[in-house]
Amino acid sequence: LLFSRSHAFDPRTARLTFRIGAADFLDPFFLPRLVMRLKLEAPLCRIEISSLSEHAQYSEQLASGDLDIVIGNWPNPSEGLHRLSLFEDDVVSMVSQSNPAARRAWDERSWLAAEHLAPTSTHLGGRGVIDEHLHSLGLQRNIVARSQNFGLMPSMVASTLLVLTTGRHYCERYILSEGGALKLKIVECPIDFPKMVYYQLWHERSHLASSGRWLRHLVKSVADNLRDSSSTP
Repeated sequence: LLFSRSHAFDPRTARLTFRIGAADFLDPFFLPRLVMRLKLEAPLCRIEISSLSEHAQYSEQLASGDLDIVIGNWPNPSEGLHRLSLFEDDVVSMVSQSNPAARRAWDERSWLAAEHLAPTSTHLGGRGVIDEHLHSLGLQRNIVARSQNFGLMPSMVASTLLVLTTGRHYCERYILSEGGALKLKIVECPIDFPKMVYYQLWHERSHLASSGRWLRHLVKSVADNLRDSSSTP
């Protein structure tokens, strides 16, 4: 997307391509609703959504224009980028209904010793918000499996004793969207985690562009509506 400060952006007639980098552990309703809104309001525009990996240099991609915005929840995002918070979420664990933890609460020691499933890092050498907080407390959980595909993790949990710890919204909406097909249960963590904070990042190069402002406002509007709505898709 080539931004221009001098030309007003009219979503009804514009023919631009918006490029968004996003982690796949977002609320599963968020990106589909964002695409729906964008196609309704800017029908001639294209949208490209890229998954973030541990090798993604998102700061450089934003600076070069390869990405217009990035959506994530890193504990320490790159400095020098603009940031706007989108929504917060509680941290919970999700287990199979056959997991003993589904029937009785666990203490800190048993939770740390359980077999945990975790995503690979979305930035090179970094910890996610869960392990960053545990590290700050001098604790470490027993991660026995990692996956780059967050969307497959609930299925992995449903057929094992693995524990997936992430945002409550993701877990609730995933279980809702599956209609109970996977026998999963949300359980509270015995460790007090701070809320996950999701935000969008963008570079100074697009800060004043009318198309960039429009895109960021749309992203914020979708996040606000999702947060305030019920769990009905």
